[in-house]
Amino acid sequence: MSIDSINRISSIDSVDADSLEAIDSLDVIGTADRLDAVGTLDATDTLDFIDTVDVIDDPGHVLDAVDAGDDTPGPALPPASPAAPPRVRTRLAGRAPAPPSRRAAVHSVGAVTAVLLALVAIGSVIHEPVLIPPLAASAAIIHGAPRLPLAQPRSVILGHLMCVVIGYAVVAVAGSSPWGAAVAAGVSLAAMTLTRCPHSPACATAVVIVLNTPAPATFVPLLMGSTALLVLAGWALSRSRPSSTRYPAYWW
Repeated sequence: MSIDSINRISSIDSVDADSLEAIDSLDVIGTADRLDAVGTLDATDTLDFIDTVDVIDDPGHVLDAVDAGDDTPGPALPPASPAAPPRVRTRLAGRAPAPPSRRAAVHSVGAVTAVLLALVAIGSVIHEPVLIPPLAASAAIIHGAPRLPLAQPRSVILGHLMCVVIGYAVVAVAGSSPWGAAVAAGVSLAAMTLTRCPHSPACATAVVIVLNTPAPATFVPLLMGSTALLVLAGWALSRSRPSSTRYPAYWW
């Protein structure tokens, strides 16, 4: 007699059979009155006689006793696999990458904070605002996603340089206005895409220039020096921890 599956039963006291040749799977749901646990019996080729089967509530335990005809206890069965999460929960989880390890996260956060504090210290010494929002975004990309094309030195340095030129060009043609800032950001994105050095924070650099019109003689050298410092810090800090991702993936 062959049994493929038993999906739901209210209780099992005993199963008597003269000849039971193959049991592929046995799924038990319920307790003594209504069993709640799910037990699976796999890889049973020949079972001459089953005397008693006791099933308990805890899904971590499968079968308490399986008495074979020779009264010899069989091998312990592995615990039942946990139930699959609901489909809704899986969809809410999305396809985002797994979070980094705790050490990797602490290393990245510490590296970004150290570099930005260094920019603040330089600004306080020379009495110029060195840390601007685009540089903070660049540091986050370099240390948070060091393998992306946006994080590579070519994209970081050339991206900011091109957006500086575009920003001052828009100021010279259309003056300082939110409309001009929007145009500068769009033109900057197009220029970085065509030159194969995409770096999204650099678009914000063009916006900052159009809205604030900083003096080029001080702003441009400080900005380019800061971008070079971000790249060198990313290179050095990626080698301070042996298991961290090496930066950069390419220089040019």
